[in-house]
Amino acid sequence: MFAVLANARKAIALFFALTALVILAACEPVSLGGIGGGGPSINTSAPVPVALLVPRGGGNSGDDLLAQSLENAARLAISDLEGASIDLRVYSTGGSPAQAQAQALQAVSDGAKIILGPVYGEEANAVAVAVAPKGINVLSFSNNTTIAGGNLFILGPTFQNTANRLVSYAARHGKDRIVIAHDSTVAGQLGRNAIQNAIGRSGATLAGTVSYDFSQQGVVSAIPEIRSAVSSGGANALFLTANTAGAMPLFSQLLPEAGVRPETTQYIGLTRWDIPAQTLELPGVQGGWFAMPDPTMTARFSSRYNTAFSGQPHPIGGLAYDGIAAIGALVKAGKRDALTASALTQGAGFQGVNGILRLRSDGTNERGLAVAQIRDKQVVIIDQAPRSFDGLGF
Repeated sequence: MFAVLANARKAIALFFALTALVILAACEPVSLGGIGGGGPSINTSAPVPVALLVPRGGGNSGDDLLAQSLENAARLAISDLEGASIDLRVYSTGGSPAQAQAQALQAVSDGAKIILGPVYGEEANAVAVAVAPKGINVLSFSNNTTIAGGNLFILGPTFQNTANRLVSYAARHGKDRIVIAHDSTVAGQLGRNAIQNAIGRSGATLAGTVSYDFSQQGVVSAIPEIRSAVSSGGANALFLTANTAGAMPLFSQLLPEAGVRPETTQYIGLTRWDIPAQTLELPGVQGGWFAMPDPTMTARFSSRYNTAFSGQPHPIGGLAYDGIAAIGALVKAGKRDALTASALTQGAGFQGVNGILRLRSDGTNERGLAVAQIRDKQVVIIDQAPRSFDGLGF
């Protein structure tokens, strides 16, 4: 037990450091006027200039590796395009909002008609504000929905998309009285809000909400509160915002010991429970549900990337492929307004490396996700990812 607590303490510290990257200031969304509902006009008879902003050059080796993976994925996507020509120009932001903004303005001066990237929310925010007067849309790799809107679209997976998928599935399968357990950080509160919104849409019932301090003692103290909420609310499901780098392993041990057992209360996770792989060994996660991209398509992309570049893509490297694939699909139609907001947000969406994707008018996105369950320390898909948006939506 003490070893588990010590490991959890280290994991919680790591999660706090990672979460801090996405809790960033947001600007007021800037709507673009002009052709096609906001965006530039393109020359359909020439390669379309696209700027790719990557976090290279800031002295962080991890950012440099991520930058290379994003560039590789973008070039792989370009090689797959048929009937569309992209002129990719790569700019390094150093992970700095000021440098990202300067590079974005340079890219537009160089002729870029759309910006793909940057990665971090604060960078993306600065870039979008700077290029809005130029009539340029930004497809950021961020997943921070607080910055989305106007000319800024985010490609990263969102809490709301995941919550919608899982709550809808749970409600259809009789797990419709849900208790939410979330930490008191901004990220935890955003996760709670996403789950509450999804419950409201699905017709399920919010049976209780438990907030806890983002610390080892906070998790321990929350256990009896969660048990009480599940019991008093007649809950048949418990939705956890904690992830595997933070409090989730500790919850998976302490909740069953307290009587909130996965055999009777369905555990649902807002984040992936199969990363790292050793999480699958935990007794408390057996039977748990979480959402993930289409595994067949993800494996296909990883294999093709490895063949082309002799290595595996960064976990978010595929977002660059998705961005180029979406731009290419629009450019292929041969319309001058291919990169306007109204074109980017077409209802049919696009095919990305991890499955279907569409951008929403509020700057967020919807992705087709599979529902997975952990069984006997293995990941089993219990509901396949949709292959089209027919019948889906908000």
